[in-house]
This record gives sequence, structure tokens and C-alpha cells, in this order.
Amino acid sequence: MDFMELAKARYSVRKYKNTKLTKEQIDRLLAEGVPYVIRQKMPTQGSTTFSDAVFGEITVENSELQDQILIKTDGYPTYNFANVIDDHTMGITHVVRGSEYLSSTPKYNLLYEAFGWEIPTYIHLPLIMGKDEDGNVSKLSKRHGATGFYDLIEDGYLPQAIINYIALLGWCPKDNQEIFSLSELEQAFDIGGISKSPAVFDYDKLSWFNGEYIKAMSAEEFTEVAMPYYKKVFGDKEMPYKKFAEILQKRVTQLTQIPEMLDFFAELPEYSKDLFVNKKSKTNLENAPVVLREAYERLKALPEWTAEPIHDCLINMAKEKELKNGTVMWPVRIAAAGKTVTPGGAIEILDILGREETMRRLEIGLEKLEEGI
Repeated sequence: MDFMELAKARYSVRKYKNTKLTKEQIDRLLAEGVPYVIRQKMPTQGSTTFSDAVFGEITVENSELQDQILIKTDGYPTYNFANVIDDHTMGITHVVRGSEYLSSTPKYNLLYEAFGWEIPTYIHLPLIMGKDEDGNVSKLSKRHGATGFYDLIEDGYLPQAIINYIALLGWCPKDNQEIFSLSELEQAFDIGGISKSPAVFDYDKLSWFNGEYIKAMSAEEFTEVAMPYYKKVFGDKEMPYKKFAEILQKRVTQLTQIPEMLDFFAELPEYSKDLFVNKKSKTNLENAPVVLREAYERLKALPEWTAEPIHDCLINMAKEKELKNGTVMWPVRIAAAGKTVTPGGAIEILDILGREETMRRLEIGLEKLEEGI
């Protein structure tokens, strides 16, 4: 007897839900060609109990179970029927799925029992929730951001960071360890650590994980993963990528941040001279042109253009002029970058730009500051 014959033999064929038909009525309607479905006839008394590795033993009153459709009017099986057949024929021993399917499990088990098959081990996982802008929590969806693995990679997250973070959603290791390699996860993971409560997908936490993985990379590894983003800014132009790694790795939490962080190296943006004003550094439109002019002359005279002599030049200037280091560094950085927020400070930026480009940009800064004086 094949599956269809067995299904017809074990379950009543009915035209309408909740309408019981006699065998004679069924035969007559079939002869007349009336469309029909095949339903699983549920017991109406007693209860059905099953065990789940996460939620433990669960009992459902049979009176709460509705007869479910197995074969639709078009002759195709429903998902609930097909998945039981597929799992059995493929030798599936453990079924891992979301906790929203807990309520369907008694129906699946009644099918397994009807066919005389062994019931698999169930592991129902807690849902992953997303947080809306107003703070409300609901099932994770695209409105909360990227939800697919490759979508997250497109957003600049590393595969290993994604895996590490997702493994900790709804699962707690026995100690407080957070950073796991894949092999460490394989060793540490235990079903007993899975929570029954939903987990909230926190993009800030994922970014923290990503930043930690980026910091742990070698300069060569970072350059390899960052190269597609470098090319968006510089094309195929050869750049000091090792120096980029030095200023980016401790600051980047998503690789997609790289183009915006480095765009000023490719081209000095248009900016207002008001950027030279900084309360913390004690710079204003009166002292900034004086400081920048002095820095320009000293830097221009440097015999060697590397980070160390640039540093010594500017620090010694601040000491000699009895100025705060920031009072010297701020005008130089603004003139060199045209931005208030940059990866790395004035010394790193000047070192990467090189002498000729630095001098050109400082001259533009001086022109801005000296206009109207």
C-alpha cells in the first residue's frame, strides 16, 4: 500500500471542514466528481504528549486539535503532511526549528504514529526578535535591517563575526566567553544552554563583535577584506594600505564605513573656515591662521617626511610657543583633511598624504583663514 492509499484508508475524506460524512455519502460525492481534500482525523478525547529538548515535556488536549488537511483539492500534499514524509524517508533523527511550530508538533506526531514510524527528537529554538525605532519588539523582519547572512556581509560584517554573534542569540555558554572561533563553538555548544525566551537581534552588539574581529586581524588580513572598499575610493591607484590598516583597524566596526572615512585622502572636500574653531583645543579664527602659518613653515623645512619627524616638529612647536598640543594639531588636521572627524590624527594624516599634498592643503587652509583679515 502506497502513501496515498494508506492516507485514504486511515483518514476520512470530507468535503467540508467540521462536516462528518458517511461512507455512502463519500462514495456518492466522489462518483459525482465533487472536489475533496483528505484530512487527518484527530482524536477527540484524551491528550497528546511530546518531549522537546528545550521546552521539556508538553501535553496538549486532543479536543484542541483540529483535523488538518493532508492532500489539497489539486491533489498536492500540504506542507504539514509532506514534511513528515520527507523527514522520515530522509532518515531525519533530529528536527530543529522555531518555537512557533510547537503547536503543530502533536499533529506531526500523530502522523508518525499512524504510519508506525519512529518520532524524531525535537529541538524548538526561541524566536529572534527585532527592535523598532520606538523601542517595541516584534519578530525580526527586513524593516529592522538586514536579516539574511549575505545581506549582513553586504553591510560590512565579517562572516566569522556574524556566526559568533548569532550563535549567542538564545544560547548561553557555561562561562562568560563571548568571542568564539568556529571550532570553539563546536566544542562549547550544548543544547542545554538554549533559552526558552526570545532573543533580540542587536545590531550595535553585532558591530561590537565585528570590531573585535577586525582588531584581531593582521594588517595583511585586514587589507585583503578592506580592498573592495579601498577601490571604491581610490580605484586601482596604489596607496599606503599598511598605514591605512594602522588607523582604521581600531576604529572600524563595519567595512562599509571605510569609504566615508578615507574619502578626504582622495580629494580634499570643500569646507568652511569655521571648522578651525574648537573650544576644547582652544582654537579660534584669530589664533588658527597664526598657528597654521608657523606649522606650515616648520613642516616645509623638514628634511625627512615620516611620522616621527612630523610628530617631533609639531610637538616641539607647541612646547616652544607654550601652546596646548591640540591648539597646534587641530588647525593642521582641519587644513589637511577638511573634516572634524577623521581616522587618525594630524600626524598620521600628514604622513599618509605626503609632503607635496600636505603643503598644498595647508596653503588652501591658510587662504581660507586669511580671507578678510
